[in-house]
Amino acid sequence: MSLRELTKSVELDGKSLNILQPISLDVNASETIAIVGASGSGKSTLLSIIAGLDTPSTGEVYLKHQPLHQLNEEQRSAVRAKYVGFIFQQFLLVNSLTALENVMLPAELANIPNAEQKARELLAQVALADRADHYPSQLSGGEQQRVAIARAFISQPDILFADEPTGNLDTRTGLHIAELLFDMNKKFGTTLVLVTHDPKLAARCQRQVVMDSGQLTESSAESYDNQASDLANVAQVS
Repeated sequence: MSLRELTKSVELDGKSLNILQPISLDVNASETIAIVGASGSGKSTLLSIIAGLDTPSTGEVYLKHQPLHQLNEEQRSAVRAKYVGFIFQQFLLVNSLTALENVMLPAELANIPNAEQKARELLAQVALADRADHYPSQLSGGEQQRVAIARAFISQPDILFADEPTGNLDTRTGLHIAELLFDMNKKFGTTLVLVTHDPKLAARCQRQVVMDSGQLTESSAESYDNQASDLANVAQVS
């Protein structure tokens, strides 16, 4: 995955507001990378663009060698379906579907064979085999996020985008979800791009990049611990 001089601007009250300054970044296959920064720094916007959910104002975005900046929404959707998995803070489960059906959904849309069997296996891996027939309203927040993790991996994506995956969970549940996420990611050898306010969660990634006013700075995993207190303050402010 590569970004080249990527920018994002929007019109607000007749004026152009720069959300992202020129950003260049390369992410290697099977790498885990965290994007951190205060609310409003541009990290979620950046994630949306590199995942093909939004388009840049200028610059280039390549995902699995596909030029997302040149594709329309239908074409970007096809790229996402083939290569990408998502985990969001809000879980985004379909309330009218059971846990099993929620996990099966991406596989069915992509015509992946044996969707039910694979979904049941994934639910077992996230310790929810006995909750397969429960609806989201019958599950706790942690259980819903475990369903979301199983759903994200059913298509065996090359790249997983996770936006504040523990943001709606208490500390203990969040730690369990983090363990599960990284264990599953390692098992499947997936590239992980993680947006988080949590410095401990970010420190588990091989590399961290910090967003500040739409600009990107990079920190090595070794030096990131020295910034933990500053990032903790950012998390409290945000």
